[in-house]
This record gives sequence, C-alpha cells and structure tokens, in this order.
Amino acid sequence: MKDSANTPGADGGEAFVSAFTAVGADYLFCSSGSEWAPVWESLARRHRDGDPAPAYLDLTHETVAVGMATGYGLVTRRPQGVLLHAAPGLLQGSMAVHGALLAGVPMVVASSESSTYGDGPGQDPGGQWYRNLSVVGGPHGVARPFTKWSNEAASVHTLPTMITRSAELAWRAPAGPAYLNVPLEILLEDWDGREAKPVVAPGSTHSSPEEADQVAQLLREAENPVIVTETAGREAGGFEALVAFAEAWDIPVVEPDSAVCGNFPRTHPLHAGSDIGPWMDEADLILLVNCRVPFYPPSRRPAKATIVVIDEVPQRPHIVYQVLFADRYLEGGVANSLRQLAKRAKDLDPAAVARRRSAQEERYAAERNAIALAETGAEEAGSRTDRPEGAGGTDPVLVAATLRRLLDGTDALVVDETITHSRVVKRHLKTSRPDSYFYVQGGLGQGIAVALGAKLAAPDRPVVFTVGDGAFTYNPVIPSCDAARTYDLPVLIVVFNNRVYKSMNLNHRRFYPDGAAAGTGEWLGTDLRRLPRLAAFAEPFGMHTETVDTPDALAPALERALKAVADGTTAVVDVLVTR
Repeated sequence: MKDSANTPGADGGEAFVSAFTAVGADYLFCSSGSEWAPVWESLARRHRDGDPAPAYLDLTHETVAVGMATGYGLVTRRPQGVLLHAAPGLLQGSMAVHGALLAGVPMVVASSESSTYGDGPGQDPGGQWYRNLSVVGGPHGVARPFTKWSNEAASVHTLPTMITRSAELAWRAPAGPAYLNVPLEILLEDWDGREAKPVVAPGSTHSSPEEADQVAQLLREAENPVIVTETAGREAGGFEALVAFAEAWDIPVVEPDSAVCGNFPRTHPLHAGSDIGPWMDEADLILLVNCRVPFYPPSRRPAKATIVVIDEVPQRPHIVYQVLFADRYLEGGVANSLRQLAKRAKDLDPAAVARRRSAQEERYAAERNAIALAETGAEEAGSRTDRPEGAGGTDPVLVAATLRRLLDGTDALVVDETITHSRVVKRHLKTSRPDSYFYVQGGLGQGIAVALGAKLAAPDRPVVFTVGDGAFTYNPVIPSCDAARTYDLPVLIVVFNNRVYKSMNLNHRRFYPDGAAAGTGEWLGTDLRRLPRLAAFAEPFGMHTETVDTPDALAPALERALKAVADGTTAVVDVLVTR
C-alpha cells in the first residue's frame, strides 16, 4: 500500500501519520500526551481532506492502549501503532508492552522527549519536559529491557523510514513490540514530504528436506512419542498444521499450563491434557513445538526421551533463563515444518501405532470421565438444600461448564486472566477452534483491554473475558469501560469472585505451613472481602450488570448477559465462587 497524500512543507506529525498509513496500520491506539499535537493536526487535516490514515482511538489509560493493540494483534498478527506519553506514560504502559513481548504480538510503540528543553530555535516544547518528563538516556533506554528493539528517530527526514523499520522488526520472528522515541522537536520540524514506504510482510523460512527426513526417521522409530506445545496456534495456520501432523502420526498432544493460546482442539481424541509429568519417564521422543519453557524446574530432564525442538526461534532472546535439553532442532516456519512432517508419515510400524493409539484412547476416556464427574459433582453441590447458612457461591467448575454450554456453536473467543481458576477454565471450556482462546501474558491488569482489542479485530464474534476478582481490580476498569462504550466493543466479563487473592494465600500456606499466620489466622495481603461487588463498577457506563451468589441464578444471569452483548452492550457478571 502506498500513501499518496504526502504534503511538501508539512511537519513531522504528517511524516508520522504518512509512515503509519504506508505501513498499513489499521489503528493508532493512543493514550494522550502533549507531544502528539502534530499527529492530531495531521489526522484532522486528512479527515477534512478525505485522505487515508489509520483509525485513531483516543484512550484514557496506557494499559488500555497497549492491551487493545495486543488483543488486536493476537487475532490479526499485524503490527499496529501505539502512542504513549513521554517516559512516564511508557513506564505506566510497560507491563502491557512486556506482555505483548511474551505473547509474541507485533506493534510499534512510540513516545517522546524534548531535545532542546526550550533553549533551541523554533516552537517552545514547554517547561514540563525540563522539569518533569525527561529521563537520563532517553525513553528508548527505558524501553530496551521490555521490547524487542528500541531506538530513537533523530531526524524528521529519517522518521518515516524508522517507523517502517520498527514495524518490520516487530513483525519478524520472534514477533514483538518495537519502541521508537520521537522527540517533540522532530514532530514539529518541517518535513519535505518524501514518500513513505510500505512494510513488506515477512518472508518464509524452512528447514531443509534432509532435516525433516531425519526427524521423520526418529518418529518412525519411536514407541511412545508425545507433542508438547505452548504457542503453535499463534502462527498463522499453526493450529491446523498441528492437528494434521498429530493425526498423521497418531501422536498425543499436551498443552501445559504455560500454554498461552489454543493450539489443539481440547475435544480431539489426541488431546492429552495439560500435565507433562507422566511423560517425563515414559516418552522416548518429545517434540517441543513452539514451546518456550516446557520443564519445571528447568533442570527436570526427561528420563530417556530424545528431544526435538520445532520452532522458528527456539532460543528466545527475551527469556532470561531457558532450558530445552534439545537433541535436534527443526527451525523455520512451524506450520511449514509440521506440514512437511505430516507428508512423511509413511512406513509406520502398525503395532507401535496401535499400542500408542490404545493408550491414548484410555487416557482420553479417563479425562472425559473425570471432567464429567467434576461437572456432575459441581451441579449436585449447587443443588443441595442442606448447605450451611451463609455458604453461598457456585463451584467454579459449574461456571466454566455453563459458559461452555451457552457458547456452544457461537464461534466465541475467550480471553483468560484467571490464576487459580485458569486450569478449570481451560479444562471445562474445551475450546476447539483456532484463535478461540488466549491467556494474558506478563502481569495481571491488562485483560479487559486485550479482550476489547480482540473484539475490535473480530467484531462479529462473541468475546468473553474470564478473570478473578483480584485480577479484575488490577485492571484500569474505568478507562476500559470507557473504551468499550466509546468504540462500541461489547464483551462479556465473567468474574470468578472468591473474595481473596487465593494464589498469594496458597503460597503463604505452602512456604509456612506451621507458621504464625497458620496459628493465628492472620493471613495478610490476601483478603478482598472489603471490596464492593464488582459488577457495580460498570453501572455508570450503562452496561449490563449481574451479581450471582447462588448456583441456580448462574445460567439465567449468563443468558441475559450474552443477550445484552449480542444487542451491543458490554456485560459484567460477578459470580461468587466457592473456592
């Protein structure tokens, strides 16, 4: 795509918008700062004149801006622009930027500084840059540890090319956020209107046929192979390629707790759950497919398995400590590698395949039975009439199972920010389609924004956000509700409310089982019973709210909430859970 609306004599704001237009960014996600007046002026001029420009979202919190870009990028896999304010705005949004890095989402994050502090020619940047906003080394130094690439645009004449370079770096493996510091004086400087260049999509890389042949031979010789994956579904076509590969060779697939997205249908007979433990002693071949941190503790090595790592960038440069125990690497595009291996599923030992197929059928049947028993138990517990007085709440298993039933056939997309309930959500929602489940990365408090960004990218799909009460309060709820209402992004927010920071409490009990707190009952840092019921926070925005304290009220409340979302209104359902 080329931008034909460059205007000789314009300033750096026009150069900035021109570059993002050429890059093909659909949106500029902006948490406002005073440096962006030149960009706003360029956008106003383009809107007046009917010239092309990315859509602009005016957001009231940095985490919302970055989180929405993350959610949008999870679905589209293309870089967008994020505008923050100076170093303080960058610091405020840094957790979400780091989350985008861990999730592998491309974006170009920009903020500003002053290079003259009012002592240079031209327009006065304002005294706030001298007094409050600048940091030693510039904001690009601040951003370096939590971005893929960080730099400064030092001239208006190089600014468009630097934006193009940032986008191309962000898009290439391992995808992630790139940061660009654009000083205010550069944005105000006259620009000669030279043409901005479009971003070229990343080319494909492949392992050689000989390398694929060697891995295929290991597969033929294996008696008890297993696939372990965390992010195969993040790559375009990766979900489908993994299904074809696993089916061709009849190999079970484990999605460990560290999985960050849906990679394989949880309803598929080859899905082997989330526990790699049973395979550590039994497997003779482990295929780590886009798997960053498969073993914990990292020194826990499989007893006898050969380990093949299938990954475009197996050693992630942004991971501080990473142990894979690889015996062989198959590098290059993961979807292509899996497709090449699927084609090589020939000359298999029928007896070996029959044995592992039978073993997986037993595991799958046992898991289905366990899920059914857990859901039956949750329903029976909810229907009991002899529960102690005050023992309200719903089993979280019933919440997830009810959601699954109501979402069946809707092509829903789930964004999950639960902690102690994350296994329950994944196990009982049983998502089965590509891009149907994403787990928020890098720190709590981004999830509502990520869900809104996913809704922006997939407006025709129901988007559901599952979250605990502690994580909900970490989110910038008011700016998130404002964004949902302002930009017509209806999502369903389901709060698993146990009125406690359960994860923190469990760690305290684990580290000090016989400590002072265990003896006195003084569990600090965990009690959330003082909070008001959480659905009320959405009421000033005219959203649909439900508070559910009993199991019999759950399904009707969720049905009403889903209808409200379908009618265009965000809904918050605060469910008191029993654990």
